[in-house]
Amino acid sequence: MGDPQPDPSAPTGPDAGSGRAGAPGGAVTGPDGRPRCPWALSAPEYIFYHDDEWGRPVRDRAGLFERLSLEAFQSGLSWLTVLRKRDAFRAAFADFDPVAVAAFGPADVERLVADAGIIRNRRKILATITNARALLALDGSFEELIWSFRPVTTAVPLVTADLPAATAESAALARELKSHGFVFVGPTTAYALMQACGLVNDHLAACAVRSLGG
Repeated sequence: MGDPQPDPSAPTGPDAGSGRAGAPGGAVTGPDGRPRCPWALSAPEYIFYHDDEWGRPVRDRAGLFERLSLEAFQSGLSWLTVLRKRDAFRAAFADFDPVAVAAFGPADVERLVADAGIIRNRRKILATITNARALLALDGSFEELIWSFRPVTTAVPLVTADLPAATAESAALARELKSHGFVFVGPTTAYALMQACGLVNDHLAACAVRSLGG
């Protein structure tokens, strides 16, 4: 049996800290005395991800492809579920090397559907392979395409309720990706990608990590 289908009403991204989750709060001081976005303290796995990864610029092809793929797998589920399965995802998808993933065939799909270490959603598995092939078919650089949608300026969020679910830039990025054959890339997924990869800095104003973002 595969994994449960996503709940369309579930919040996306780092759930407890995202404006998509409807949380209104400001930064929270952790046991180490450092103020952080509230979601960072909602589970132990989130602290490292929040402090050392989320919002830091990602500019390499495999890194961006990994984040895009994982955001699609997370859609409708908890980001914590994806984070806990990340090593298994990397092993299953050849460290998200798009050349390797693009070469996956029917036997690989069945292998992935049977892999309990990942989210065994056939549509999302097929979407990842489709997106790898779309990436390789681009005339230009995938990295440059993604980063061309970085906003010139963004508002500094004071509380998590200030964070949008999507923006004009993320909607435009989703449209551009779809025009090149990418799938499972709506405006909300595109915005979560922008947050994760440092195209926007959505750490709260009082968060100790904000100054380290992109």
